[in-house]
Amino acid sequence: MEGRLFTFLGAIGGHGQEWIILSHFILVCAIIFLIARAATRKMQLVPTGSQNVMEAFVGGIVAMGADTMGEQNARRYLPLIGTLALVIFVSNMIGVIPGFEAPTSNINFTLSLALIVFIYYNYVGIKLNGFFNYFKHFMGPMPVLAPLMFPIEIISHLSRIVSLSFRLFGSIRGDDMFLMVLLMLVPWLLPLPGFFLLTAFGFLQAFIFSILTYVYIAGSVMMAEEDHH
Repeated sequence: MEGRLFTFLGAIGGHGQEWIILSHFILVCAIIFLIARAATRKMQLVPTGSQNVMEAFVGGIVAMGADTMGEQNARRYLPLIGTLALVIFVSNMIGVIPGFEAPTSNINFTLSLALIVFIYYNYVGIKLNGFFNYFKHFMGPMPVLAPLMFPIEIISHLSRIVSLSFRLFGSIRGDDMFLMVLLMLVPWLLPLPGFFLLTAFGFLQAFIFSILTYVYIAGSVMMAEEDHH
């Protein structure tokens, strides 16, 4: 089925996976840049239009993180999580449009995002706690449990890479295949309920990825705060 998938950018540079993902990711970055430019071009005290939308988005991201790690920490890690949320959401949305493909439907792309999160939250944990204190938390509350707890914690943290990448990839890839089959079976106007459903799924996956990133970073940050108390 993948061989019959037509994309406008593929018609320009070929339908090789490398070109498809790279070109659509560049398109996603361009869309985000235009949205940010429109939102900040004429900043107003009472926001309207795109500024209002983006302020609501930023407020939503902060509120999401405030429940997990407090508002101060949520604002501190807003640039990373807000950027991830925007990239994933816009990527998911262009995949809903016939003739385009979501970069998040490729496992290499979602794996890269998951590795960014994995490396960053471990970096934060080591920076705030110190190398030995950070991994000391992996050994459990009792020294006698350390030989059992440490391998379990390592495997648990590594599995987060798989969880983040495959959850996003599997959902969006399935959405793409569903949309392709839908358009093959019925005229373009009839699948409108399907488009709304795929849009909701795309939003949901961006939300899940963002909240899990907050949770993983919060785990590292809370270690340091517990030690200080």
